[in-house]
Amino acid sequence: MQQELETAIPDEIFVDEAAARRYLLKFCWKNHQRFCPRCRSRRNYRLNNGRRRCARCRYTFHDFSGRWINNCNLSCTQWLRLVQLFETETTARTASKELGISYNTAYKAMSTLRFAIVAHALDARQLLGPNSPLGLSLNGRAFQSPSATEEKQVTPVFGIMDRGTWAFVDLIPGFDLETLLHFSLSFQLKTVRLGNVIYTDRYQRYDTLICCVGNDPAADYFRVGPHGLPIDENNPGFWHYVSSRLTKFHGVTPQRFPLYLKELELRYNSRHKDLFPLLTGFLCDFAPEID
Repeated sequence: MQQELETAIPDEIFVDEAAARRYLLKFCWKNHQRFCPRCRSRRNYRLNNGRRRCARCRYTFHDFSGRWINNCNLSCTQWLRLVQLFETETTARTASKELGISYNTAYKAMSTLRFAIVAHALDARQLLGPNSPLGLSLNGRAFQSPSATEEKQVTPVFGIMDRGTWAFVDLIPGFDLETLLHFSLSFQLKTVRLGNVIYTDRYQRYDTLICCVGNDPAADYFRVGPHGLPIDENNPGFWHYVSSRLTKFHGVTPQRFPLYLKELELRYNSRHKDLFPLLTGFLCDFAPEID
């Protein structure tokens, strides 16, 4: 349930757990009306332990059940502080120090935010699910990120379109690193490699095609930068916004690269908005049921 609150953000939500919880619940339950996350029935009752039970399907739940925020075991104040740090593009390592949590927990929490962003994208169905390039699987609505050994060795390719007010990052079905190599060798599609990122000259309606390479030996055939394509010249729009951040993507796997691209798409398209309530709304929304 995405809900942007127009009132000023009170400072107390970052230090007072009760105030933080009240703030988050405004995004979770419209008019404080609880319903069952499983069957959507509004007939439920409170148990002695503070949880609720659905009178229709007997499902037991709490206020954050089935929502992205239910991951990572962070307190409400920690989540809101993390959203604040994420808004300013703080790294997971710095966030872990600021919040006094482990790096792995901070990284998982920021990944959860990125998955929540993807879940609200127009092409979410293409990107989420056990057979998607991200490999995200859900047990019911429980977030399960695949381990490094389980991740599929795929290299998804995205097309970037800048239409002035809006920018779009589209997954190109059927394209992978071998496709870009074929276009480069057979059709002289100009490409540039910067670290583990490869991007191309204009292709059909797209300003550029882009992907992240891992240990694929085919990546060795691509010319290493510097920037040298027409898209790099005098382009103050979305590509400048993206390319200026590519150097921060060291260590990002091909499977996780789309998370960062879709994050940048959201940031750019929301550049005139307050990101904090927008991100908080995404975090408090239900994780989609994906088979």
